[in-house]
Order: sequence, then structure tokens, then C-alpha cells
Amino acid sequence: MLEPMSSGERGRSHEDNCALLSAEIDRLVDGVRGGDPAAEVPSCPGWTLLRLLKHVGVVHRWVRHLVAERVTEPLWPREVPVAMPGDPGAYPDWLAEGGAELVAALRAADPGTPVWSWSARPDAGFWARRMLHETTVHRADAELALGRDPHIEAGTAADGVDEFLALIETAPWMAEPLRELGGAGEILHFHATDVPAAGDRPHLSGEWTITLSPGMFTWTHGHGKGDVAVRGPVSDLLLLLYGRREPFGGGFEVFGDRDLLARWLAKTAL
Repeated sequence: MLEPMSSGERGRSHEDNCALLSAEIDRLVDGVRGGDPAAEVPSCPGWTLLRLLKHVGVVHRWVRHLVAERVTEPLWPREVPVAMPGDPGAYPDWLAEGGAELVAALRAADPGTPVWSWSARPDAGFWARRMLHETTVHRADAELALGRDPHIEAGTAADGVDEFLALIETAPWMAEPLRELGGAGEILHFHATDVPAAGDRPHLSGEWTITLSPGMFTWTHGHGKGDVAVRGPVSDLLLLLYGRREPFGGGFEVFGDRDLLARWLAKTAL
């Protein structure tokens, strides 16, 4: 795959990612105020809206701890004590408080500050970008639970696709699903219909080509022929990759090997 951009993915700085994260936290908090905590989250089977909010709040507090304390050894969420409200109605404010502390910790750190992560980029900049997309997708989950149709701004969604592919390429829990996926040179192509062509800057394009091999994959930006190709708005493509949209049934144009697409989505959705 292409090497990670050192400062601003798709031209964005660390501060840009922090500002976008702050805005997404506000959208999530505002969107769930007054919502039924017992509402089912269709994109996260078995979860209620309350469980979703607990998950996001715990993750925000975990990452705030990693960044603020400059943690450089593996430390997982269950290892960071978090106090939770007893009243389900208090969760929006609890989420807002933890989110503000997370953004403050990220803004206080240089993006190159060493901070443990499972990725090839163990620094604060990784976590600003990771928390942006984590929060954005879960904001979409909350909207689905409340009967709304989520939309993600095109620039954020395009970078989200880049980050998703880099994430599943390195995440330790993806090793077994990728082995189960197999791979013998099959090619998948995803084409965002609302991201302009990038000319001589392929890392800004809205097209991604994924090549499978045994137990792994590689990916590049740009146009290419595939065994299966999927076309649609970039917001929907990101939600498709995360398992929040269905690939068949009218929302996307799909050409080629649908079984290959279904296998990829089943093994890689987060």
C-alpha cells in the first residue's frame, strides 16, 4: 500500500483531525439527546443505544489516558477504570465530557508524540485520526438506531476508507479473518462517484483497488480493473466497508463477482 502521510492525510493536519473529531462528538451527543436508551442498533446486532454510548465513552476515555499519560506499552480499554452514570439519561453529558477531555489531550500533544498503538504508527497523530473515524461511524450507528439516514462529509469519508484499509491491514484481530478469506490474486475495486479525479495526486482520489493474496491483501489508490467493482457515494462506501450498508439492493452499482464482494465484506467489517 502507499506509505502513510506524515502529517495530514488527504492534506489534513493533526489540528484538522482534532477539530473534525470535536465536531463529530458534538453531532453524536446532540443527536442522541432525548433518544430511547433501549433502542436497538441495527448495525450492531445485540446492542442498544445505551450500550453504544457506553462503548464510545469508554474508548474516548481510554485513548485520552493513552495520549495524556504518553503510554508507550500495550494498554487496552478494560485496563483503564472508567466511572459510568447510573442514570441512562445522563449518558449524553457523560459522553460530551469524555469527548472534550479526549480532544484536549490530543490537541496538547504533537502528532509525532510517541503513544502506543497496534498500528505501524504509534503516535498521537494516529489516535486523532482513529478517533475521528471511530466516532463518525458510531455516530452513524446512533442515527440508524433512531431511524435516521446517516451521511458523512465526503472528505472525511474518503479518508475514512483509507484509514479503514490501513487499520484492517495491521490490526492483530484481523489476522484470522484474513487467513479465512484466503486470496489468490482476486481484485476488488471501489469507486466513489462524488470524489473528483485527483490527476497527478493519486492519494487524493476516490478510487481504491484491493488485491488479495493468501492471508493478506495490498491496496492502492486510483483506477483499475477488478474481479468485482462497486460504485456509489463515498459516504455510503465507507459505511459499506464497515458493514453498515448492504451491498446489493439498489444503493450501489456492483459489477462482476458478487460472491467475492460478499466474502470480503463478511470477513473485514468492523
